[in-house]
Amino acid sequence: MQLQLPDMPKQITKSESKILDYIFTHTEEFLFSPISTISRKLNVSMATISRFVRHVGCQDYKELKKLVIEQTASEGPAAKMAATLSEDVEFTLELWFLQQQKCLQNTLDGLDRKAFQKAVCAVISARRVFIHAKSASLSLGQLLFYRLRRLGVEVILLPSGGSEVLEGLAQVQSGDMVMMFSFSKVSTEGTMILQHQKEIGYRTVAFCSRSFIPEEEKADIQLYVCRGEPQEYHSMTAAAAVVDALVVAVSEQMGVESARRLSRLHRLKKKYTPDGSF
Repeated sequence: MQLQLPDMPKQITKSESKILDYIFTHTEEFLFSPISTISRKLNVSMATISRFVRHVGCQDYKELKKLVIEQTASEGPAAKMAATLSEDVEFTLELWFLQQQKCLQNTLDGLDRKAFQKAVCAVISARRVFIHAKSASLSLGQLLFYRLRRLGVEVILLPSGGSEVLEGLAQVQSGDMVMMFSFSKVSTEGTMILQHQKEIGYRTVAFCSRSFIPEEEKADIQLYVCRGEPQEYHSMTAAAAVVDALVVAVSEQMGVESARRLSRLHRLKKKYTPDGSF
């Protein structure tokens, strides 16, 4: 590995040489380790590591790790996890929750309230609601499916991929709605959904995490969620919160009918599963 540092010094100390050698020979371990762990492994002080970071032209330890990620062409989940763990302190549940609070606040700031209300009305007025989700968002699609079905909405899960997606899409008609998850990009299946919409005329709702979306990739209604920095681990906390908020808002808009449907479900459960096994 040949690491190009912003300000590579001509002379370095023995401790700095040890740090550089560790980065070169144990790159993955370095990326996944906080500064305290490196300090213990190399038997150098955290202050020495911090001075080294500034000596080579980086503002802080996190910037150095990002530089290493970029120059080693690290991609995918491992690189994102490494970037997430690249703070100067070890991971704690408290710090993670603070990060999630930030994602929730950013979602609240960036989510268009009118678009959210339009999505609520679209669910209620749709003849049927189809949901497409794949990969990490599959769990969110299943959550949305489960919650809406409890309210009596006729909801159908589209297959996540393959030719089965087209078989499911062939069932969508005018008056229906397709909800999909296209956080960082529109998938091949998502492109099919948007293109087929032009021919059939159903409505579309997309959960996304991008501020700018090209016209050809836009659904009728876009719901913004923040999942963290682009090169870091993508959390689903805010996305799940928006899904739940949508369901609660749908229930509120349905009013008495929502309560009636939930009560009907409750009576069926008491009748056929008195022990609460289901």
